[in-house]
Amino acid sequence: MRVLLISNSTQYGRGYLDHVEAELRDFLSGARRVLFAPFALFDRAAYVAKARARFEAMGCQLSGIDGPAALDTADAIFVGGGNTFRLLKALQDLDLVPAIRRKVREGIPYVGSSAGSNVAGPTIKTTKDMPIVEPSSFEALALVPFQISPHYLDPDPSSTHMGETQEERILQYLEENNAPVLGLREGGFVRIEDGAARLGGAGARIFRKGQPPVETKPGDALESLLGVEPC
Repeated sequence: MRVLLISNSTQYGRGYLDHVEAELRDFLSGARRVLFAPFALFDRAAYVAKARARFEAMGCQLSGIDGPAALDTADAIFVGGGNTFRLLKALQDLDLVPAIRRKVREGIPYVGSSAGSNVAGPTIKTTKDMPIVEPSSFEALALVPFQISPHYLDPDPSSTHMGETQEERILQYLEENNAPVLGLREGGFVRIEDGAARLGGAGARIFRKGQPPVETKPGDALESLLGVEPC
Protein backbone atom coordinates (compact mmCIF):
# COMPACT_ATOMS: atom_id res chain seq x y z
CA MET A 1 0.00 0.00 0.00
CA ARG A 2 0.98 3.62 -0.62
CA VAL A 3 -0.50 6.08 1.85
CA LEU A 4 0.34 9.74 2.56
CA LEU A 5 -1.34 11.20 5.66
CA ILE A 6 -1.10 14.98 6.18
CA SER A 7 -1.98 16.77 9.41
CA ASN A 8 -3.33 19.98 7.86
CA SER A 9 -4.15 21.22 4.37
CA THR A 10 -3.27 24.88 5.02
CA GLN A 11 -0.21 26.18 6.83
CA TYR A 12 -0.15 29.69 8.32
CA GLY A 13 0.88 32.25 5.69
CA ARG A 14 0.64 29.80 2.78
CA GLY A 15 -1.98 28.59 0.33
CA TYR A 16 -3.93 25.36 0.09
CA LEU A 17 -1.51 22.36 0.28
CA ASP A 18 1.46 24.62 -0.53
CA HIS A 19 3.50 23.31 2.39
CA VAL A 20 3.34 19.72 1.10
CA GLU A 21 3.46 20.36 -2.65
CA ALA A 22 6.91 18.82 -3.11
CA GLU A 23 5.88 15.68 -1.21
CA LEU A 24 2.59 15.43 -3.15
CA ARG A 25 4.37 15.77 -6.50
CA ASP A 26 6.79 13.02 -5.57
CA PHE A 27 4.15 10.73 -4.06
CA LEU A 28 1.76 11.15 -7.01
CA SER A 29 4.44 10.91 -9.68
CA GLY A 30 2.85 9.24 -12.71
CA ALA A 31 -0.71 9.70 -11.43
CA ARG A 32 -2.85 11.89 -13.68
CA ARG A 33 -6.44 11.17 -12.66
CA VAL A 34 -7.13 11.95 -9.00
CA LEU A 35 -10.51 11.19 -7.43
CA PHE A 36 -11.41 13.53 -4.60
CA ALA A 37 -13.74 12.84 -1.65
CA PRO A 38 -15.16 16.28 -0.67
CA PHE A 39 -17.63 14.96 1.90
CA ALA A 40 -16.08 16.53 5.01
CA LEU A 41 -17.41 19.99 4.02
CA PHE A 42 -21.02 21.03 3.41
CA ASP A 43 -20.45 22.76 0.04
CA ARG A 44 -19.04 19.84 -1.90
CA ALA A 45 -19.06 21.58 -5.29
CA ALA A 46 -16.96 24.48 -4.01
CA TYR A 47 -14.57 22.05 -2.32
CA VAL A 48 -14.11 20.06 -5.54
CA ALA A 49 -13.42 23.28 -7.44
CA LYS A 50 -10.80 24.35 -4.88
CA ALA A 51 -9.04 20.98 -4.94
CA ARG A 52 -9.25 20.77 -8.74
CA ALA A 53 -7.47 24.10 -9.17
CA ARG A 54 -4.71 23.05 -6.77
CA PHE A 55 -4.12 19.65 -8.36
CA GLU A 56 -4.26 21.01 -11.89
CA ALA A 57 -1.37 23.28 -10.91
CA MET A 58 0.56 20.06 -10.21
CA GLY A 59 -0.39 18.50 -13.55
CA CYS A 60 -3.20 16.27 -12.31
CA GLN A 61 -6.83 16.04 -13.36
CA LEU A 62 -9.21 15.95 -10.39
CA SER A 63 -12.88 15.07 -10.11
CA GLY A 64 -15.21 14.32 -7.23
CA ILE A 65 -16.14 10.76 -6.26
CA ASP A 66 -19.79 9.99 -6.86
CA GLY A 67 -19.74 6.27 -6.10
CA PRO A 68 -17.58 3.13 -6.01
CA ALA A 69 -17.55 2.65 -9.79
CA ALA A 70 -15.62 5.89 -10.26
CA LEU A 71 -12.63 4.39 -8.46
CA ASP A 72 -11.94 2.10 -11.41
CA THR A 73 -10.86 5.10 -13.50
CA ALA A 74 -8.59 6.72 -10.89
CA ASP A 75 -4.81 6.78 -10.57
CA ALA A 76 -4.97 8.14 -7.00
CA ILE A 77 -7.46 9.01 -4.24
CA PHE A 78 -7.47 12.23 -2.22
CA VAL A 79 -9.70 12.63 0.85
CA GLY A 80 -9.85 16.18 2.15
CA GLY A 81 -10.29 17.69 5.58
CA GLY A 82 -13.30 19.08 7.38
CA ASN A 83 -15.60 17.31 9.82
CA THR A 84 -14.59 13.69 10.34
CA PHE A 85 -18.08 12.49 11.35
CA ARG A 86 -19.66 13.98 8.24
CA LEU A 87 -16.90 12.50 6.07
CA LEU A 88 -17.21 8.98 7.48
CA LYS A 89 -21.01 9.01 7.28
CA ALA A 90 -20.88 9.94 3.59
CA LEU A 91 -18.27 7.28 2.85
CA GLN A 92 -20.49 4.71 4.56
CA ASP A 93 -23.72 5.91 2.92
CA LEU A 94 -22.12 5.76 -0.55
CA ASP A 95 -20.62 2.32 0.13
CA LEU A 96 -17.15 3.75 -0.44
CA VAL A 97 -15.42 2.31 2.64
CA PRO A 98 -14.89 -1.21 1.25
CA ALA A 99 -14.30 0.12 -2.26
CA ILE A 100 -11.54 2.54 -1.21
CA ARG A 101 -10.00 -0.07 1.08
CA ARG A 102 -9.88 -2.57 -1.79
CA LYS A 103 -8.36 -0.13 -4.30
CA VAL A 104 -5.66 1.05 -1.88
CA ARG A 105 -4.74 -2.51 -1.00
CA GLU A 106 -4.41 -3.15 -4.73
CA GLY A 107 -1.82 -0.37 -4.88
CA ILE A 108 -3.61 2.88 -5.77
CA PRO A 109 -2.04 5.82 -3.84
CA TYR A 110 -4.15 7.36 -1.06
CA VAL A 111 -3.68 10.91 0.20
CA GLY A 112 -5.54 12.09 3.28
CA SER A 113 -5.48 15.51 4.90
CA SER A 114 -6.81 16.20 8.41
CA ALA A 115 -10.19 14.38 8.47
CA GLY A 116 -8.99 12.43 5.44
CA SER A 117 -6.09 11.23 7.58
CA ASN A 118 -8.40 10.43 10.49
CA VAL A 119 -10.48 8.02 8.40
CA ALA A 120 -7.36 6.17 7.20
CA GLY A 121 -6.99 4.55 10.63
CA PRO A 122 -9.01 1.71 12.13
CA THR A 123 -11.57 4.09 13.68
CA ILE A 124 -12.25 7.81 14.09
CA LYS A 125 -12.13 7.60 17.89
CA THR A 126 -9.21 10.03 18.11
CA THR A 127 -10.77 12.86 16.10
CA LYS A 128 -11.32 16.19 17.84
CA ASP A 129 -14.35 17.11 15.67
CA MET A 130 -17.91 17.56 16.90
CA PRO A 131 -20.34 14.71 16.02
CA ILE A 132 -22.60 16.93 13.90
CA VAL A 133 -23.95 13.82 12.15
CA GLU A 134 -24.03 10.18 13.22
CA PRO A 135 -22.22 7.56 11.12
CA SER A 136 -23.36 3.96 11.34
CA SER A 137 -20.19 3.13 13.30
CA PHE A 138 -16.82 4.63 14.18
CA GLU A 139 -15.04 2.01 12.05
CA ALA A 140 -13.09 3.66 9.25
CA LEU A 141 -10.94 2.61 6.28
CA ALA A 142 -8.28 0.74 8.31
CA LEU A 143 -5.61 1.42 5.70
CA VAL A 144 -3.05 1.68 8.50
CA PRO A 145 -2.98 -0.14 11.87
CA PHE A 146 -2.68 3.04 13.97
CA GLN A 147 -4.92 5.93 14.91
CA ILE A 148 -4.28 9.49 13.72
CA SER A 149 -4.63 12.63 15.84
CA PRO A 150 -4.02 15.48 13.36
CA HIS A 151 -3.38 19.07 14.44
CA TYR A 152 -1.62 17.75 17.53
CA LEU A 153 -0.94 20.50 20.08
CA ASP A 154 1.52 20.14 22.94
CA PRO A 155 0.40 21.25 26.42
CA ASP A 156 1.17 24.92 27.08
CA PRO A 157 2.95 25.10 30.44
CA SER A 158 2.08 28.79 30.79
CA SER A 159 -1.66 28.32 30.19
CA THR A 160 -4.15 28.64 33.04
CA HIS A 161 -6.75 26.60 31.12
CA MET A 162 -7.81 23.66 33.32
CA GLY A 163 -9.46 21.52 30.62
CA GLU A 164 -8.00 18.33 29.22
CA THR A 165 -5.04 18.55 26.91
CA GLN A 166 -4.86 16.58 23.67
CA GLU A 167 -2.32 14.27 25.27
CA GLU A 168 -4.67 13.53 28.17
CA ARG A 169 -7.48 12.66 25.76
CA ILE A 170 -5.25 10.32 23.79
CA LEU A 171 -4.18 8.61 27.01
CA GLN A 172 -7.87 8.18 27.86
CA TYR A 173 -8.37 6.53 24.46
CA LEU A 174 -5.59 4.08 25.29
CA GLU A 175 -7.27 3.17 28.57
CA GLU A 176 -10.02 1.55 26.50
CA ASN A 177 -8.30 0.72 23.17
CA ASN A 178 -5.07 -0.84 21.94
CA ALA A 179 -4.12 0.76 18.59
CA PRO A 180 -1.15 3.16 18.73
CA VAL A 181 -1.89 6.86 18.16
CA LEU A 182 0.18 9.20 16.01
CA GLY A 183 -0.10 12.77 17.29
CA LEU A 184 0.77 14.64 14.10
CA ARG A 185 1.72 18.29 14.55
CA GLU A 186 0.83 21.07 12.10
CA GLY A 187 2.93 20.82 8.95
CA GLY A 188 3.63 17.14 9.54
CA PHE A 189 2.89 14.10 7.42
CA VAL A 190 3.64 10.39 7.44
CA ARG A 191 4.30 8.44 4.26
CA ILE A 192 3.76 4.68 4.22
CA GLU A 193 5.19 2.65 1.34
CA ASP A 194 6.57 -0.88 1.02
CA GLY A 195 6.09 -1.51 4.72
CA ALA A 196 8.06 1.59 5.73
CA ALA A 197 6.60 4.60 7.56
CA ARG A 198 8.57 7.85 7.33
CA LEU A 199 7.77 11.09 9.15
CA GLY A 200 8.18 14.41 7.35
CA GLY A 201 7.46 18.11 7.71
CA ALA A 202 7.29 18.36 11.50
CA GLY A 203 7.78 16.30 14.61
CA ALA A 204 5.18 13.94 16.01
CA ARG A 205 4.37 12.21 19.28
CA ILE A 206 3.51 8.52 19.39
CA PHE A 207 1.35 7.01 22.10
CA ARG A 208 1.14 3.28 22.85
CA LYS A 209 -0.84 1.46 25.49
CA GLY A 210 1.10 0.95 28.72
CA GLN A 211 4.19 2.80 27.46
CA PRO A 212 5.44 6.38 27.78
CA PRO A 213 4.91 8.64 24.74
CA VAL A 214 7.75 8.73 22.21
CA GLU A 215 8.91 11.99 20.61
CA THR A 216 9.91 11.71 16.92
CA LYS A 217 11.40 14.10 14.38
CA PRO A 218 11.22 14.50 10.58
CA GLY A 219 13.09 11.74 8.79
CA ASP A 220 12.48 9.16 11.51
CA ALA A 221 11.32 5.68 10.54
CA LEU A 222 8.15 4.91 12.51
CA GLU A 223 7.07 1.44 11.43
CA SER A 224 8.18 -0.33 14.62
CA LEU A 225 6.41 2.28 16.76
CA LEU A 226 3.18 2.26 14.75
CA GLY A 227 2.85 -1.45 14.02
CA VAL A 228 3.32 -1.11 10.25
CA GLU A 229 4.12 -4.51 8.76
CA PRO A 230 7.44 -4.66 6.86
CA CYS A 231 7.24 -6.06 3.33
